[in-house]
Amino acid sequence: MSTNVNLFSPVKLGSLELPNRIVMAPLTRNRAAAGNVPTEMNATYYTQRASAGLIISEATQVSPQGQGYPNTPGIHSQEQVAGWRLVTDAVHAHGGRIFLQLWHVGRISHPSLQPGGELPVAPSAIAPEGDASTLEGPKPYVTPRALETAEIPGIVEDYRKGAENALAAGFDGVEIHSANGYLLDQFLQNGTNKRTDEYGGSIENRARLLMEVTEAVVGVWGGERVGVRLSPSGTFNSMSDSNPGALFSYVAAALNRFNLAYLHLVDPRTDNHNTVENHTQGFPVGYFRPIFNGTLITAGGYDLELGNAVLASGDADLVAYGRLYIANPDLPERFAANAALNKPDRDTFYGGDEKGYIDYPSLELQTA
Repeated sequence: MSTNVNLFSPVKLGSLELPNRIVMAPLTRNRAAAGNVPTEMNATYYTQRASAGLIISEATQVSPQGQGYPNTPGIHSQEQVAGWRLVTDAVHAHGGRIFLQLWHVGRISHPSLQPGGELPVAPSAIAPEGDASTLEGPKPYVTPRALETAEIPGIVEDYRKGAENALAAGFDGVEIHSANGYLLDQFLQNGTNKRTDEYGGSIENRARLLMEVTEAVVGVWGGERVGVRLSPSGTFNSMSDSNPGALFSYVAAALNRFNLAYLHLVDPRTDNHNTVENHTQGFPVGYFRPIFNGTLITAGGYDLELGNAVLASGDADLVAYGRLYIANPDLPERFAANAALNKPDRDTFYGGDEKGYIDYPSLELQTA
């Protein structure tokens, strides 16, 4: 179905009115201060991008156990709440809207990042391939510890508290990160979930934790201020499932009961943050249009032309941009003017200081 909608068409997202359909995707940048606390520099970064229809924050761990990378922000201490308040106040002062992405990495961690040097947790004791990012550099992933059934309500409670803290920090809503091979995704997919209790086996059982987390978070915010992110085609972080079509169709349909603000889908156009040429395999956003009753956000290597095309097709309602937003803080203005885009510097994506973070020039400065 073709529509007249484009990236600059206003849209209602839950109870929010967005001036455009350009979303800043969640982007891990590893620039939180000691204690995983956001700072004024982070506030500047997000404020520079406040013209987005919606900003989705970088992934933010709901507990110390949920951390998997150095210098990523949390939302489980009062210092972190205060740090995030710097960000939300600044974004709102510049007319923006911002959701916090709630995160637990599960097995994608290392004992050196865990409280007491303990093993990371997961649905099952299966190690991912590759190396963990640690304060001492890359180290091989360890085999995680399988969560006991009795521990799982505590995980749900961590998400609920994270949602409460996000409310206290002044966010406009929250997104539950259930994509890219992190804890909730690990429970969903049977390549990583070999459990025999009520959280393993059938698709319904494997989706149980995500549904419990969503119910808890919606209990804090109401469905109209909660989104969920999924990556149905993703293999990042050693993910696999024997029947992903059936799994993610079930999950998308089951989420309908929460009347969410949106479902955010990582398109098969990308794999491990790189655009892929052959993206005919997998489950593009349009696959879920007949299944999910609400708003769909798509992410994955879009530019201006492709973004407008996916909206015009009716397959998606909003388009999230990642790498382009890193290098172009005023991306909507550049798109509107059909102006040249700054090129992102990959060497400064993760960690560091202002360089490659808040020093990309705006169109206004470049043309002055």
